[in-house]
Amino acid sequence: MSSQDGVKQRKKADLVEAGPALAGAVGHPAPLDDESRPSSPSPGSGNKRGPDPWSTESQGLWQDIKSLRWVVVPSSSLKLLLIPLALWANWELLAPYLAPGTQNPFSPLLFISHRLPDAFPQDPRYQKGWLDLLFIAYYVIFWSFVRQTITLHFLKPLGKWFGLTKEAKIDRFAEQGYATMYFTVMASWGLRIMSQLPTWWYQTEHFWIDYPHWQMIPELKAYYLMQSAYWCQQLMVMVLGLEKPRKDYYILVAHHAVTLWLVGWSYLINLTVIGNAVYLSMDLPDIFLAFSLLLSYIQYDKMKVTFFLALVGVWTYFRHFQSIRILWSVLTEFDLMPETSKRWSPPDGVWMVWWMKYQVFVPLLLLQFLNLFWYYLILRILVRAVTDIKATDVREDDEDDDEDAKKEN
Repeated sequence: MSSQDGVKQRKKADLVEAGPALAGAVGHPAPLDDESRPSSPSPGSGNKRGPDPWSTESQGLWQDIKSLRWVVVPSSSLKLLLIPLALWANWELLAPYLAPGTQNPFSPLLFISHRLPDAFPQDPRYQKGWLDLLFIAYYVIFWSFVRQTITLHFLKPLGKWFGLTKEAKIDRFAEQGYATMYFTVMASWGLRIMSQLPTWWYQTEHFWIDYPHWQMIPELKAYYLMQSAYWCQQLMVMVLGLEKPRKDYYILVAHHAVTLWLVGWSYLINLTVIGNAVYLSMDLPDIFLAFSLLLSYIQYDKMKVTFFLALVGVWTYFRHFQSIRILWSVLTEFDLMPETSKRWSPPDGVWMVWWMKYQVFVPLLLLQFLNLFWYYLILRILVRAVTDIKATDVREDDEDDDEDAKKEN
């Protein structure tokens, strides 16, 4: 073997090793369809393969509900979405005649609840409450429908239109396409919300001044609960085993656990303004990461390198510089909150006894460690992309070869 061939082999080995973990940084499992998910062997059939229990074809709404297959069957998740919507609409039409003045019991599923009665009509405010769980549950179904519909009926055909032929690569293309769309929408929304808050562009002292921030503007509450529903849906996909495990599966599990820890606690203890800043520092870099991977899959090599360069800058600024500023704020600006808030009194909306500083700091620090791991992989792949513009992530080819070998056997 020549020295040039040896260099190429080392580059490919690095990309194979780093590729799965880097894709995992975006946090999206591959879309499921009848072709990409391996069939389950039927009992007593030896090496024969039985029907796939997670096919995207509906077996009837009730059966899909009992088996949780609505998660991967868009038609069933759509029906589950339409039932509360139809009930809400019927109540709105009939209640004025049959039960005037009665609140619509289906509204908490579709709209945010717990509006403060003393807020000005032109400037409404909301607090947290138990009905928020109904909203999250409904939008877990919403994200399941959106994810499967977009990946199966739009992105997978788009991948084939770009000339992709191997199912593993088409699945990855759809996965990162969905990630690009989701994080573009949510990062844009997060930016809009931050522009309405005193924390605009990471003015970290306002994370703590005037705490507790329990009176939320409507958009902030809706944004927070929609993000919560999305991450719960992602966790459901992992727990149900609806994705092929990656090499960095346990790192991805840790990422989901830390994310849900941060989301749940920040909402519970009225730290939603700092939560908005953390969300933004995560979502904006994910746009560039997911789109860079898209370009890699369709072999737009020169554009891929350009976006990778942009990714390094955006990732460094948001996931490290701004995230470390947030960590520093927890340590040094925590005491800017009013003295009356430094106590444990949930009925008053205050939770910030002295040790809560570390309850906030530790999960943010763990998230930073995960980001540093992915940062190392990004830098390594960037070096390969710059030194060899034709370098690609050959992970999908290896996966396809393994799957083809299994089929032949």
